[in-house]
Amino acid sequence: MKRARTLTLALGGAALLACVLAAGTPGAGADGWSKGELAALTSLQLSTLAPAPPDHSNAQARVPAAAMLGKRLFFDPRLSANGKVSCASCHDPAKQFQDDRALALGIGTTARRAMPLVETARGAWQFWDGRKDSLWSQALGPLEDPNEHGGNRLTYARLLGQHYRNEYEQVFAALPAFDALPAAAGPNGSAAERAAWRGMREEERVAVSRVFANMGKAIAAYEHKLRFGESRLDRYIGATLRAEPGAATLLTASEKRGLRLFVGRAECISCHNGPLLSDQHFHNTGVPPRDARAPDSGRAAAIAKVVGDEFNCLGKFSDAKPSQCQELAFIAADDPHMTGAFKTPSLRNVALRPPYMHAGQIATLDEVVRHYARAPAAALGRTERKPMALSEQDIGDIVQFLGAVSGPLIDPTP
Repeated sequence: MKRARTLTLALGGAALLACVLAAGTPGAGADGWSKGELAALTSLQLSTLAPAPPDHSNAQARVPAAAMLGKRLFFDPRLSANGKVSCASCHDPAKQFQDDRALALGIGTTARRAMPLVETARGAWQFWDGRKDSLWSQALGPLEDPNEHGGNRLTYARLLGQHYRNEYEQVFAALPAFDALPAAAGPNGSAAERAAWRGMREEERVAVSRVFANMGKAIAAYEHKLRFGESRLDRYIGATLRAEPGAATLLTASEKRGLRLFVGRAECISCHNGPLLSDQHFHNTGVPPRDARAPDSGRAAAIAKVVGDEFNCLGKFSDAKPSQCQELAFIAADDPHMTGAFKTPSLRNVALRPPYMHAGQIATLDEVVRHYARAPAAALGRTERKPMALSEQDIGDIVQFLGAVSGPLIDPTP
């Protein structure tokens, strides 16, 4: 089940850290890695990444025709109120599927940074706060958000019929006729759009919402296929484990010192573990809010949102059986550790996508490492971090190492 998988990742990271710290004297393996350190390095290698788990709530998640339709929708700016904003506006492939901004910019400015999309299908929760429980439901939120795409679901359903009817019907079912419905309507739009939505019959609202949900499922099918390519770190680990000549030259001395800190004394691996360098969980690390007058409660406020979401795993638009929604069914609604907690992002390609944190509060990786070393108190909740003694060389070495986890992005969908 998803919840068990997330917990296993988190506990596995802690167990791995304990194993590394308890390992014997360095000496085994190339560059003097101990057995425990080599085990940690192995766990970070991209080649050990297991296939993504199935999304039972999206029956089209692995359908190639759905991915092709989803890719077209992803790059279509007509899916916005002003005809200028597409999913790619904030998730630009040329910018690691984000936008280089501290706060995402659509029709207006949002309250958080655009989170990268590559391999996010592997997590049980989406967005920085986990307020969505699938990629397809995540894709729907920005479409109706007034600061992002700013549209309404009836307009989107009509646009599908006008421009994507054949592709849609190949993947899903025949598109209903919406000619007799209002010009624009949706539950989250303007006052006029909301009034028009309330004036529609329940079966009409369901039909429109189902087409809207299927848009999200197609976009998710495209996002499911996005992959990370091999980095210098992966090549170094593979060559080291195989004892290949020249393995030691694949990373610089500084990068190797940073890697040793990452899996050891600096404890980065406790949250940034596994082949994606993320435990997919939520942590309060004392990151300062952008606005001290309105600190962000993060995951704590998102739990009620995902439970009440009409597009969640247990909703009428999901393809899953209730027994396949265990993560949602067993969500912890009152965990105090979730106050001020945000999702651990993957560190793959992290050097290529500043600024950092959930609202772009920190400009550089150097500042990020210094923040974790200081471990300041959290504005809300309680930080998990404790102060750590890192020298200037230590900080520089960790930053240099983080540059070695960059690799190409793979988009196989034509």
